[in-house]
Amino acid sequence: MSLPIAEKRIVDFEELGFGIFVHFGLYSQLGMGEWIQHIRKIPKEEYIKLADTFTAENFDAQKLAKLAKAAGAKYITLTTRHHEGFSLYDTKGLSDYDVMHSPCGRDLVREFVDACRENGIKPFLYHTTADWYNDDFHEDFKSYLKYLRDSVEILCTNYGEIGGFWFDGNWWKKNNDWEEDALYGMIRKHQPNAIIVNNTGTSARGAVGNPEIDSVTFEQGRPTPMDREGMPKYLAAEMCHTMNEHWGFGENDFNYKSAAHLIETLCSCRKVGANYLLNIGPKGDGSIPLLQEAMLLTVGEWINKTGACIYKGKPCGVLGDGKNFALEAEGKLYFFVSDLTISGNENVTVAGGGAGEKCFTGVSAKIKNVRWVDNGEKLDFEQDADTLKINCTAYPYGTSLVVRIAEAEIE
Repeated sequence: MSLPIAEKRIVDFEELGFGIFVHFGLYSQLGMGEWIQHIRKIPKEEYIKLADTFTAENFDAQKLAKLAKAAGAKYITLTTRHHEGFSLYDTKGLSDYDVMHSPCGRDLVREFVDACRENGIKPFLYHTTADWYNDDFHEDFKSYLKYLRDSVEILCTNYGEIGGFWFDGNWWKKNNDWEEDALYGMIRKHQPNAIIVNNTGTSARGAVGNPEIDSVTFEQGRPTPMDREGMPKYLAAEMCHTMNEHWGFGENDFNYKSAAHLIETLCSCRKVGANYLLNIGPKGDGSIPLLQEAMLLTVGEWINKTGACIYKGKPCGVLGDGKNFALEAEGKLYFFVSDLTISGNENVTVAGGGAGEKCFTGVSAKIKNVRWVDNGEKLDFEQDADTLKINCTAYPYGTSLVVRIAEAEIE
């Protein structure tokens, strides 16, 4: 048995490391999540009236791209069409249920890809495969699949080079022939370097699909290590994750994860070599909720202080106690340490976890020195065979990085 060699586009995708998911559509105006039409059984003739009030007046692609950059994200995946069937791009006459036939009258995908490129962000395009609006989806599936391919071909041929296509919905008709070869073949013809993803949903995390798929998905669940032994193709992995309980804007959803939770999740993804795709749901007018913006900026601050190795860092078989682990990047080892205490007066510091000796196994290279990335402090260490013990000092008072990273030079 042997390990497959990753194609360049997949290597490049893995080194992006962190991306932003954006769920925006007609449902955003209702503020009750992206599945509200189906969940509340809103009649089609009633739901489509939302297109008459869709202005996206505060959808600012430049701000979105700049926010992603400040967050340390390298790519953004935008919902060009979700299950409701409404398109945020000009469908060139395929349908009048698109942004060009709404009061918005702007091709939001055009604005999005242009802003991404201007700010050094890779544009990825989400596109539903299921469609609650299109009658053929329910009545003439083969005709629907042609409509789907024609829709995606517009995205392939009118917006320049796309980083990837992210599909979602095949699980809606599990026993149908989705003619995936035709869809992916068309993409390869027009966008040979694009990553192709087809979400397997929460019930089949990490499942491998069509041979043209480049990455497996882990929706709302931390990824497990990929066993690529004997695989015919090297596959990447990506976890997509909500900040609260919904993908689309939820006006009354206050159940937000903490910034610490998001940082820990990013690290847990990179621990196994998976990308982290963190979602935001703009409001009905296209503006980004302030808390979601603040969360992204907070993750970006953490990356700026300690996390640059999350991009090129690769799993290297080095593991520590509990959540601790190491990545290898550009000839150095980076040790990720969780649950450190803060040094200071006992009346103002909170106990929990601890500083001191942390043990890592699987370290085959001879270590020259170890230092904290955030402040450059050198750390004492002992190495015996493949075991490394690092004396991890506590955070200086006024600091708590959730996950702290130590850089080790190799002799």
